[in-house]
Amino acid sequence: MTKIWENEKLICIEENDIQYIQFKKLLEYPEIKHCYTLRNNLNFPPIYKNEQLLKQSYKKISDCLKLDYTKIIKPHQTHTTNVEIVNEVKALENVDGLLTNKEGLTLLTTSADCISLLMYDPVKKVIGSIHSGWRGTLAGICINAVNKMVEGFNCNPKDIICCICPSIRKCCFEVDEDVRNLFYEKYKKLPELENIIIKDAVKERKQKYKIDTVKINICLLKSLGLKDENIVDSNICTVCHSDKFHSYRVDKEESGRNAALATLCRTGDVC
Repeated sequence: MTKIWENEKLICIEENDIQYIQFKKLLEYPEIKHCYTLRNNLNFPPIYKNEQLLKQSYKKISDCLKLDYTKIIKPHQTHTTNVEIVNEVKALENVDGLLTNKEGLTLLTTSADCISLLMYDPVKKVIGSIHSGWRGTLAGICINAVNKMVEGFNCNPKDIICCICPSIRKCCFEVDEDVRNLFYEKYKKLPELENIIIKDAVKERKQKYKIDTVKINICLLKSLGLKDENIVDSNICTVCHSDKFHSYRVDKEESGRNAALATLCRTGDVC
């Protein structure tokens, strides 16, 4: 295992010819394992596209983190706000968020520019992996995730940690007026709106806008009661760094998928 780089929030590891990042905030808790994968020799495509490649990637990252790859739960994501509490390995359709307090299960969601949220309540011992693309952000999937942690596990939002993985950022999330209007109507009461939605250049006679979907998630999480110090943003744009991360905006239909995963170690195991 080799440390590639680190900063105040993150550490990047290379092991067995693959790379992944970890959040230092989550590394404070030895009872969990987590990571967000880079594209180097790893790709987690939808199962219907390439089941063999998906399973190979399961095994590779599981070998590095010393996980049981047969205990990975990966839903079929369709940009919904559906968040599921899971207690066993099973197929899940139209689900974009996973929560559990069961030891040994690995929650895994994938993205290629979309936001991935890794969540942990160290008091109630509840983990989550949430996929929040622009549609999920518009619909507020992070609200569903936090509310489900509160309702399903009696979590206190003040205890919940949320780590925001690499994703497309405001610098690269360029949209037309129709998408801009959807976000404006939904979030026009946010005090930070003037910095979240900005007018950009005119291209091909169309006015373009840029939207900070990460900032929207941060605002929503704070409104739910999460503490500032418990919201940790990686500050990495997958489009700007598409040489390191799979990016749909760059690679289009040929794009692979990065994975955000978390697991609670079994009692007695060494994480």
